[in-house]
Amino acid sequence: MGKLSLKTWFDIHKWSSLACTLFLLLLCLTGLPLIFSHEIGHWLDDAKPYAQVAEGTPRASLDAMVAQSKRLYPQDAIEFLFIDDDDPQVLIGMNPQPGKQDLAHRLRFDAHTGELLKHFPPADQEGHGFMEIMLHLHVDMFAGLIGELFLGFMGLLFCVAVVSGVVLYGPYMKKIPFGSVRGERSARIKWLDLHNLLGVVTLGWAFVVGVTGVINELSTPMFKYWQATSMRTLLAPYQGKAAPRLGEMGSVDAAYGAALKARPGMRVNAVTFPASPFGSPYHYLFWLNGDTALTSRLFSPVLVDARTGTLSAQLDMPWYLRALEVSRPLHFGDYAGMPLKLIWAVLDLVTIIVLGSGVYLWVARRKSAAARIADLEARHKAGAQGMKA
Repeated sequence: MGKLSLKTWFDIHKWSSLACTLFLLLLCLTGLPLIFSHEIGHWLDDAKPYAQVAEGTPRASLDAMVAQSKRLYPQDAIEFLFIDDDDPQVLIGMNPQPGKQDLAHRLRFDAHTGELLKHFPPADQEGHGFMEIMLHLHVDMFAGLIGELFLGFMGLLFCVAVVSGVVLYGPYMKKIPFGSVRGERSARIKWLDLHNLLGVVTLGWAFVVGVTGVINELSTPMFKYWQATSMRTLLAPYQGKAAPRLGEMGSVDAAYGAALKARPGMRVNAVTFPASPFGSPYHYLFWLNGDTALTSRLFSPVLVDARTGTLSAQLDMPWYLRALEVSRPLHFGDYAGMPLKLIWAVLDLVTIIVLGSGVYLWVARRKSAAARIADLEARHKAGAQGMKA
């Protein structure tokens, strides 16, 4: 760092900040409700309430929920089944054209009674709800993979701006005591002091959120690479075989038991069906996790033959997908309850002030420079006229 001049670092900070500021403001504004997505989801939910049952009541049959889903929508394929860790619900995702997300719809069942509580129609029928809009704006701006990669690049520029800001902060603080905000000076100086102070206070959080945000935006290519390498190797013996139709698939409950037996001490979070483009054409792909704050975010996949219900393989997640799993709770602060969410929200609001003040300082600096140039030109013109006189 010492090999670069302060002017170079200033230019790096200025242009990296300016290039990403508007998009970072969008991410901060949309990220604020996403921190409380679970709570807001409950508040906006208009489904039937969950049944009140005694503690320890077992879960209803998954096979019965799958059968009811197929009776209601016999022409649609089942893509996934999600067993919620937080609420007593089971979600079943269906699609008349697997892989075409605009046509996908979901059914919510009570996990204890198996009662159908709500049907979530496809987005092209109902439109996008508030939280779904916030999520799309935050993740891809409704532009798919291109949007994800673009926002990932903006996050990378934000990390560069944070690092360059740290480099500049040391020499800046030699002029004034740490934490000073010179209220008696001009508005631009006051905002400069506040911008620097809030920036250094939120330094660690901003860098962590920026780095984890970049990792999250790479989730799609990471997962596709995993499918094209590890999964393809496992599925090589099945090449040329016909994928099972729904009537040929074995019991989901039996396959569920086989997955739990393969990963003792873990719990099933989701099941990807053969119809899904994100799994195996021949297997139920079970995703299992632990029950602690950390292990609940670390998933272990298990392949169970969809026809026979027997265990086919246990998969070890590669390091890059482990990094992705760890980055998600760090990014949204959703691994330690409401206190951490409130801290994340406050730091998000402070970051919005830092970003907004950065734009103001750039505009004010340009205006100040323009005013000085105009003043010099006026003086020069007045001097020239005086000499002529």
